[in-house]
Amino acid sequence: MLRSFTFKHSLPLTRVYSKSRAHSTLPTSSLLGTLPTTQSPVVSKLSFFNSVTGDGSKIPTYRVLDELGIPMEGAEVPEISEPFARRLYEYLQLLPTLDNILSNVQRQGKISFYVLADPHLKHGEEAAVIGSAAALADDDEVLAQYREAGVLLWRGFPLGGIMAQCFGNHEDTSSKGRQMPVHFGSKQHHFHTISSPLATQIPQAAGVGFALKRDPARRHKNIACVFFGEGAASEGDFHAGMLLASTLPSPTLFLARNNGFAISTPSTQQFYGDSLSARGPGYGVDTVRVDGNDVLAVMNAVKEARRRCLEGGRAVLVEMMTYRVGHHSTSDDSFAYRGRQEVENKKMIDNPITRFRLFMESQGWWNETYEEELKLRLKQDVLKAFKRAETLKRANLKELFIDVYAEEPWNIKEQREELAGLLKKYRQVWEPWRDELKNFKDEGKKLSD
Repeated sequence: MLRSFTFKHSLPLTRVYSKSRAHSTLPTSSLLGTLPTTQSPVVSKLSFFNSVTGDGSKIPTYRVLDELGIPMEGAEVPEISEPFARRLYEYLQLLPTLDNILSNVQRQGKISFYVLADPHLKHGEEAAVIGSAAALADDDEVLAQYREAGVLLWRGFPLGGIMAQCFGNHEDTSSKGRQMPVHFGSKQHHFHTISSPLATQIPQAAGVGFALKRDPARRHKNIACVFFGEGAASEGDFHAGMLLASTLPSPTLFLARNNGFAISTPSTQQFYGDSLSARGPGYGVDTVRVDGNDVLAVMNAVKEARRRCLEGGRAVLVEMMTYRVGHHSTSDDSFAYRGRQEVENKKMIDNPITRFRLFMESQGWWNETYEEELKLRLKQDVLKAFKRAETLKRANLKELFIDVYAEEPWNIKEQREELAGLLKKYRQVWEPWRDELKNFKDEGKKLSD
């Protein structure tokens, strides 16, 4: 039996009754429409999904150069000049040179701690860091984790500044010797000071991006860029930052270095889904996965991501796939949780520095003579900065009590004066204090007003 009902301000509703059941004769999309809060089309067929690609396949990884430095078929090789390529390569080589010397210095007990920018002295995450730095504007705001010293160096931060921070001497402009090594920062270079707690910089970056969007002078000029590892993405701060940057749209670029390990926890134990890239669409964020060992691919991806941030005023997520060949830091022995052969295999398969060098050689821009000259010069530059930094005294002891408050509160003043009294009483009679105070620029004599 066929019945038709017409309601005011609505389309005719037609149903066919058969064996006590009613069936719609209109197309599902026409009849059921979409849910008002999501614009999601309503369907009558039950279907689960577990992939953002639609067909269940893995998210692809963007690449420009293969492991031999040969452009991939159909790849868009960025138009770079020989001088620019040489600059890229120099900074790729600078990071392992710096790491080699400072990790040895830490082993000698001259500095307390060190996190390698290149987690294996000869290759690791240099392409991800330098490729990103080259694609950003020098006045974009960067909130880094631990391995992004290359961004600072690319922007002109001196080697002496790196050494001063690691030694904590009076030339340390990052923290005046009050922070542990590798916690760099520079207002001049738009590089926010690194924090020890994991992932705290991620929601902060969303706030920085929102502030830039509200500033007429920088609204269409700059973005906030935050670096973090896949381990940090397991923290709640990652989700808070992504949610903030997507629901209160801001030009915030999320750069995830997926090196396979969060200290000793492999990525297979951190998440079950298709890595970090699968999370981006869940927040309505444009996302791309890129070969983090291909400096040109990283540069292309970050350049396009930055453009989308600026033009759309919205967040973008870039996942850079690499491998942490070395130990997490000087406090870690990675062979306690992974096999040596696994590491050796990775070292033979892919090397970001060698890959770009092969590309440069194919262009006639590099040869063995240039290679030897560069390595010698970089080593001399780093050693010179190191030797000078280790001879400098620490900042005045009074620096311990300033820079937090605009005006010194009573309790801080009380603590400072108490320390001054103790030093006056015991500095000459207690040998540990007598020896240690000689390392400070003022020997602790300027604590009192």
